[in-house]
Amino acid sequence: MPVERLSRGFRDISMSFKVNPLNDDLIGLKNETAIARSIRNLVLTAPGERFFNPNLGSRVSRSLFENMDEITASVIKDEIENTINNYEPRVDLKSVNVSPDYDNNEFNVTIEYYIVGIDVLPQQLTFALQPVR
Repeated sequence: MPVERLSRGFRDISMSFKVNPLNDDLIGLKNETAIARSIRNLVLTAPGERFFNPNLGSRVSRSLFENMDEITASVIKDEIENTINNYEPRVDLKSVNVSPDYDNNEFNVTIEYYIVGIDVLPQQLTFALQPVR
């Protein structure tokens, strides 16, 4: 008997809380965009920031004020991998790449993943982590 693959759609609301002028409802995010926003929010959220779920988030912000080198990049990479694997069941993580950008005092992060349950190409999310107080 062949394995059945479930196809699902994922939805979320935009964090801008802007209103759709056609139906006076909040603007929604779908599938790839909703999951990319969720992954980025998980990485940028520190544990304890979310009420009623104090363990949700990553400790990436603690590492941003350490020496900028490959060791710190490796620590950030491991923390991002653990956070996504623990808190985002909608994705199958392919790879995480963290590289220090010494000129701009930031870490460039590239996350590649597959979305579970829908037939789309592997997704890639890229952003920069900067030490900001």
